[in-house]
Amino acid sequence: MNHTLGIDVSTTATKAVVIDNDGAVVATGSTEYGYETPRALWSEQSPDLWTEATTAAIRTAVASAGLSGDAIAAVGLTGQMHGLVLLDASDRPLRPAILWNDQRTQVECDEIRSRVGKARLVQITGNDALTGFTASKVLWVRNHEPELFSMARSILLPKDFVRLFLTGDHATDRAGGSGTQLFDLAARSWSTEILDLLDLDPALLPPAFEGTSVTGHITSPAAEATGLRAGTPVVAGGGDQAANAIGTGVIDPGSIALSLGTSGVVFAATDRPDFEPEGRVHAFCHAAPDRWHMMGVMLSAAGSLRWFRDTLAPGVSFDELVAEANAVAAGADGLLFLPYLTGERTPHPDPLARGAFIGLTIRHSRAHLTRAVLEGVAFGLRDALDLMHAAGLGETGEIRGSGGGTRSALWRQILADVLEADLVAVNTAEGAAYGAGVLAAVGAGWFPTAGAAADTWVTITDRTPPGTTDYSAPHQLYAEQYELLRSTFARLSAGA
Repeated sequence: MNHTLGIDVSTTATKAVVIDNDGAVVATGSTEYGYETPRALWSEQSPDLWTEATTAAIRTAVASAGLSGDAIAAVGLTGQMHGLVLLDASDRPLRPAILWNDQRTQVECDEIRSRVGKARLVQITGNDALTGFTASKVLWVRNHEPELFSMARSILLPKDFVRLFLTGDHATDRAGGSGTQLFDLAARSWSTEILDLLDLDPALLPPAFEGTSVTGHITSPAAEATGLRAGTPVVAGGGDQAANAIGTGVIDPGSIALSLGTSGVVFAATDRPDFEPEGRVHAFCHAAPDRWHMMGVMLSAAGSLRWFRDTLAPGVSFDELVAEANAVAAGADGLLFLPYLTGERTPHPDPLARGAFIGLTIRHSRAHLTRAVLEGVAFGLRDALDLMHAAGLGETGEIRGSGGGTRSALWRQILADVLEADLVAVNTAEGAAYGAGVLAAVGAGWFPTAGAAADTWVTITDRTPPGTTDYSAPHQLYAEQYELLRSTFARLSAGA
């Protein structure tokens, strides 16, 4: 038993990663699936997709490694945060899961603020009420599907439904729990005050564990389905961004991670429950014990570049687009891009925000538009970092980057220049799944702490320092645009 298994239950696929006791990834398996948008602003998914995909991904990864299930010492779980899985008394889903990117619950967010008070809500949970979080989804089902809600006996997050499948146990991790907005950030436990004010039964919620704790063991039916050994320990793990931070070594206070995928995330580890008083950046428990983190989330980061390519340059490769943009001077000759294509979370928690090119002239080419997209995403991430500094984050050192967008040398340089920090790459490329495997290694007793595991397994492989470009002026112009256009966004969304 000299390998661990990390499982990442994401929005579009479940990935399994096999890691040996030197920290090397020896095999992966992945199974894709879709999600449904039955109405405007809705995003739902069948939980059975996750268990089917988990089974297939585990079997593929273990077989690809040339191993049997007996070689796996422990399993770690991670996955999409904030989703709502409602189960009946027989542990079967009552309805499709409502996902993190569902935006239907604005009225319920207002209800939460009314019941709790915004200042008190942020003080307890670290966050303002947002449509993405679990709490507003729970209230939406109670308000709109009361008969169904009356049959609910438990609430789980997506990866914890997979945990239930694997172990038969109801449990979650404290990083994931703090993303529900039903958690006391400082106490690292469910908030009795929030539950009382929202009139929610605490019995609906599972026990919450630190990310390295063993929450259960593979059952005989799960062993038969997956090929794993019955009795293999399963650790709590963490939400996807917390697990990604573990996998890139962002655990010590002041260390920072940047993830540039479809969404963009700036993640800063802390040793205390810091939060931004207005709730404009998220504050959650880390997957490592006695650690917290602040996090800014941009909903359309590399997703903005994909939209641009698919819509305005179909058939053109990303490399070709970026090469064109590299010939354009910083600032894109006075062209700005607002990346609010799917609304926004940080620094503007506004589901009605819209994307925009601002400053277009006849002189601007496709290359200018591409450069503006790259810079606009970087400016949005800088907004999040600035809010973290205002909330108590110390001086920025290096930033550990991951995600498909960081493969672009030009985008890395723009990010380093805009964020005014070294952007470094590490030897781990499997993201959250790798972090889940690290947490499993601690749970298996290989390391005393997640920090010790990361110090041993994670190393820096590349570094992009800031150049001489000063982006302060275009960033300031960018930062002013949301307030100038906010009412227009709302009127457009209302059909005015």
